[in-house]
Amino acid sequence: MNSKQTQHERILVVFPHPDDEAFVAAGTLAMYIEGGAQVTYACLTLGEMGRNMGIPPFANRVSLPAIRKEELAASCLAIGIQDLRMLGFHDKMIEFEDQQRLDSMILGLLKELTPSLVITFYPRYSVHPDHDATGVAVARTIGQLTVAERPLVHCIAFASNHEKVIGKADVTVDVTSFLAKKMASIRSHRSQFQAAELVGNRELTDEEIRNRFGTEQFWTYRFD
Repeated sequence: MNSKQTQHERILVVFPHPDDEAFVAAGTLAMYIEGGAQVTYACLTLGEMGRNMGIPPFANRVSLPAIRKEELAASCLAIGIQDLRMLGFHDKMIEFEDQQRLDSMILGLLKELTPSLVITFYPRYSVHPDHDATGVAVARTIGQLTVAERPLVHCIAFASNHEKVIGKADVTVDVTSFLAKKMASIRSHRSQFQAAELVGNRELTDEEIRNRFGTEQFWTYRFD
């Protein structure tokens, strides 16, 4: 990233689930925070409908929301995020939420924080319906601002066909210097990390971690 891209005093991150921040943006956020940025993470849900319960299972459908709330707080601590907002929407229901309520909450954060950068999922190219709906809501809300008021928006995309439609990522961040914080963030989500990242019963090697997690990619959202 060039120096202009890293000069952000206030950053707003909007994702729907605990652990979204860990896997796709933890290194970048740690980098910004080390550079002096104030990061606010607005997490829409507690991921209470997630299927993973740990390996071996240590959560159940009743206990999972509280566990994931604690994991999210630990992840933010690992990254260095001091301002965590848990917004209380329902997991797997973002696309069905009242649009005015959702947009109003996002707009309120934008007005309060006046971020120069917003990080979210790319609308319709982020696989999970909650990811897509979150990206749509963020883009819709920011699109209603005047051009002068709009922050830069960096999006994460990973749908199978996304590059054919939106091209290759225009922002690639080398986060190898922040892998310790990123992996601490990922491992904070213990109920999810073990299911997602253990191969058989084998921990990832340092080389596998660098290859898999050493860069983070973003697409700058275009409103025109």
